[in-house]
Amino acid sequence: MKHRFWLSSLSLILLVAAMAFYPAGFHKRHNANLSLLKTNNKKTDNPYYIIVDKSDYELKVYDAEGWYATYPIVFGSKDLGDKLKEGDKRTPNGTFKVIVKKIHPKWGPELLLDYPNEESVKKFNERKAEGIIPKNARIGAGIAIHATRPEEEWTVDNFYNWTDGCVSVKYTEMKDLFSYIPVGTQVTIQP
Repeated sequence: MKHRFWLSSLSLILLVAAMAFYPAGFHKRHNANLSLLKTNNKKTDNPYYIIVDKSDYELKVYDAEGWYATYPIVFGSKDLGDKLKEGDKRTPNGTFKVIVKKIHPKWGPELLLDYPNEESVKKFNERKAEGIIPKNARIGAGIAIHATRPEEEWTVDNFYNWTDGCVSVKYTEMKDLFSYIPVGTQVTIQP
């Protein structure tokens, strides 16, 4: 009986110790062939696509083999509805693509999206015609997936929505995402 108690206690201690070295909220499938995919990556055969799930506060990366990685994220507004107009701090729903990779002076790694795209403009104009948004409203621009400031990773841990409509990833995890996501990657943002 004492032997079983000792083994279960040891197992629990080992589990807790292992979890201490595993980044909170970040999960990634290890793929021996991924380096080969990265090395041979061309714009026409990009194996990655991204799903941003606003309701779960998660950004999921998929590759040619399926799920690859999940990153916890935050947005601009607690209202997770679709972006209506410039300045509403909402993150737009829809399908976009990464058009620029750059290092932002404040928060580092950034993947700029093609918002507004044709789909966004169509929704915006329909909402204007229906009187949902004012006639003088502007659609806005500059939506990106970007890092928190290095000292503000806590915003993601605490679901603190702070951006102007962008998707924010912890600084350390955004460096990882930025390292392998190429320009042209499809990004779907869903409610």
